[in-house]
Amino acid sequence: MFGRRRREETPAAAVEEVAQAPARDSGPWDSGEPHPERERVDLGGLRVPVGPGFEIQLNLAGDRIVGAVVLAEESALQVQAFAAPKRNGIWDEVRAELAAAVKSAGGTAEERQGPFGTELAAKVPGEGGPQPVRYLGIDGPRWFLRAAVSGRAALDAGAAGILEDVVRDIVVVRGDEPMPPHESIELRLPPEARQAMDRQAEAGKPDLNPFERGPEIAELR
Repeated sequence: MFGRRRREETPAAAVEEVAQAPARDSGPWDSGEPHPERERVDLGGLRVPVGPGFEIQLNLAGDRIVGAVVLAEESALQVQAFAAPKRNGIWDEVRAELAAAVKSAGGTAEERQGPFGTELAAKVPGEGGPQPVRYLGIDGPRWFLRAAVSGRAALDAGAAGILEDVVRDIVVVRGDEPMPPHESIELRLPPEARQAMDRQAEAGKPDLNPFERGPEIAELR
């Protein structure tokens, strides 16, 4: 009654697409693993997704770019990437040091569970009184990504979702060079931004910076 079904052949393109599909539902992603393609600002060590109404600023340590800040709807997301050991993460250690630093400065900090695991809910001294900040940490392969959410998104779940999605789509480019744990992964201007600076310099406007210096929420090394 039932004939033997002929085995369906899978096109080679489909096999390749399956092989390249992300192994996880969301990031942050390592540059060496398959990840969704979308518009991102290439800062070298970090590729940061952009969206309507987003503004990106840079964190500077002297002339060195060490982090990026995404501004969206009265909220800010500061992200920094650091080298980490191959076999174990450093978020537990960093979180304890960060909590101690916040309390030493006169603020408060307590652990709680968030979308990326254990995070730190802090109130950091600032102009006008204590400012709420959420510190997130994600351990990756030989890297660690630290994010700080401030402004409206630190308290409003709806606003926080926008910036949490940015974290989920960040790509970290660790590189193969040896680096001690906790050393920040250096960033650089995107090629188009550097070209714009060069053109302005040639036109006699050397002070142009396509990115403003971002707010320093807290620096921990």
